[in-house]
Amino acid sequence: MEFKSKFFDQLTTRELYEIVRARTTIFLLEQRIICQDFDGVDYDALHCFLEEDGQVKAYMRAYRTEDGHVKIGRVLSIVHGQGLGSRLMGLALPEIKRTFNCDTIVINAQKHALGFYEKIGFVVTSEEFLEEGIPHVAMEYK
Repeated sequence: MEFKSKFFDQLTTRELYEIVRARTTIFLLEQRIICQDFDGVDYDALHCFLEEDGQVKAYMRAYRTEDGHVKIGRVLSIVHGQGLGSRLMGLALPEIKRTFNCDTIVINAQKHALGFYEKIGFVVTSEEFLEEGIPHVAMEYK
């Protein structure tokens, strides 16, 4: 499995297709989230993913918000229970810090994944809130 980290204009057409397919599989088909996935953020985001045999197996994006924070989102793993999420985070977080020259990374984490993010080192910074009808909490990684 190969780790890749690319900005939007560096992605091949195939990589972009596989990223969109993975995001649709998890967020639309598995989690039944009905929202506009194409939110314009991808153009300025760093796309980090694990790829095997041309298919995206785990994915996340990172970008600088309007208020200057570096935020990750669209975190997913196609295959659950095999440690792909932890592997991706272990490779992507240092890459994101280096690329964006930042000390802190923020995320709006789905509440059911709170334990996963806490094991990595994220800390809860908000009360629970709904995003696309799913309970979330804001978290921070230093």
